[in-house]
Amino acid sequence: MCRSDQRDRPPHGRPWRPSRGWGLRLGIRALALSLAILIAVPPIPAAAVGDPLEPLNRGIFEFNRIVDGLVLKPASQIYEVTVPEPGRRGVTNFLANLRSPVIFVNHLLQGEREQAGVTLGRFMINSTMGIFGLFDFATVVGVEPRRDADFGQTLGVWGVGGGAYLVLPILGPSTFRDAGGIAVDGFIFDPWPYLSDMEAQLARRGAEAVDTRYRFGPLIDDLEAGSLDFYVAARSAFLQNRAARIAKGSLERDESYESIFDDDFDDE
Repeated sequence: MCRSDQRDRPPHGRPWRPSRGWGLRLGIRALALSLAILIAVPPIPAAAVGDPLEPLNRGIFEFNRIVDGLVLKPASQIYEVTVPEPGRRGVTNFLANLRSPVIFVNHLLQGEREQAGVTLGRFMINSTMGIFGLFDFATVVGVEPRRDADFGQTLGVWGVGGGAYLVLPILGPSTFRDAGGIAVDGFIFDPWPYLSDMEAQLARRGAEAVDTRYRFGPLIDDLEAGSLDFYVAARSAFLQNRAARIAKGSLERDESYESIFDDDFDDE
């Protein structure tokens, strides 16, 4: 047997296993690739988002409504009845705190230095004095509210168009750009899958689904009751909300970069 074959074969016939920290290294490389894409790709005009997949999207939309009616809405109603208001607020705070690392990275990628600092400060305060985020102690001590951010928004801030409108199973309204952003946030920027087992992650996602349905339930029900075509109304509301968030992020990114050159660096 040649030496190369001996080097490639695991010792004693044991199967290859990933070394410690391989997921972290993969995440760092993917983050570097994301930064390279943001720098290298020229801005793309964000044209109006079309819906060429409307027949497919409507089918998924109806499937999501069935899941909502059979599972999410009843679960949110049971949640509201059985869990007292302070407990529900604690769950919302805890889940929001878990998302802070993703928001922090995206604020940095959008050039929002101040918002990144706010997100990091709130995460550190709430994770310690707020008992792992159950209590929003950062607001008590006067830290300004956090503002959500995701990689789909980051791409939009840098001029990447949304592409076609897309309805995702369970997750709901999206676009091709935002669907890719969900994958990057969930598998690269979110550290918790590397630090916890699958059961904990499934419990987290289930809690997020019920908490989100509980908090936005009245808005969803009002939108459905007041619209002739619920699908069109939901699509319009989603696209308008995303466009407003991206436009605000683009403005603040420009202001952040301009402020770098306005800072006073006089020596004392």
